[in-house]
Amino acid sequence: MHAAEPDAALVARLRSAGCVFAEAEAALLESAFDGLPAAAAAAELERLVARRVAGDPLEQLLGWAEFGGARILLEPGVFVPRRRTELLAETAAAAALGIGASGRVPVVVDLCCGAGAIGALIADVAAPVDLVAADLDPAAVLAARRNLEPRGGRVFEGDLFDALPVELRGQVDVLAVNAPYVPTDEIAMMPPEARDHEARMALDGGDDGLDVHRRVAASARAWLAPGGCLVIETSRRQSSTTLALVEAGGLAGRIEADLERGGTIVIGLRAGSPAPAHPSSA
Repeated sequence: MHAAEPDAALVARLRSAGCVFAEAEAALLESAFDGLPAAAAAAELERLVARRVAGDPLEQLLGWAEFGGARILLEPGVFVPRRRTELLAETAAAAALGIGASGRVPVVVDLCCGAGAIGALIADVAAPVDLVAADLDPAAVLAARRNLEPRGGRVFEGDLFDALPVELRGQVDVLAVNAPYVPTDEIAMMPPEARDHEARMALDGGDDGLDVHRRVAASARAWLAPGGCLVIETSRRQSSTTLALVEAGGLAGRIEADLERGGTIVIGLRAGSPAPAHPSSA
């Protein structure tokens, strides 16, 4: 087992490289090699520390990120789930729980799923759910399958709704979307961990950042069941525009924010009452 306190020299080395949470990072890196012989552990630790000092994201070095209390497995280059996105996932999970309370298994879609962090939290909180996820990035799909298939989810590769099974059209109770929303010209101002190590398609939202939001908002209503909801992450600055797009798509929208975690979402509701529970499942 690694020592209770991380090595002071390692902490100093990480701090000098600009790691704000150097003590926590050192402890995580050291614990990654518990169980290995001392010489092998030291060699592997040095390899990861050198990459971290060079700017590689900690989560991708470890191969996982913490999200909502769960360990989400990653692949190289895959978007690392942010804490702010827990607001989206928790809101979607609450909506799924509401459907489940009626005695019916909710149909949940995690669109632009990345590693599947949102779908994983929903599955953990609101099971049983009929969970489907999709992403355009093959590496993200690989990671999402590792995280969601053990939770009963199905993961598809493709462009937004084109990736989904056609039989889901008009049947989705909860549509959770963390689409890219960074304006193209602002990617250069992002932290290097993101701009240099995450797939650009997971970041780049076009000229104003909302190109993908436009496409999602235009089609969401057709995929939602009556009474279903869209939950989409945006930024505080862009939230009014995302809201307008969602409402133009035929949904009743509202904005919610979590100042502590920095999360902002738009919720869009399709009019109508959710389908009742099947008599055999009530």
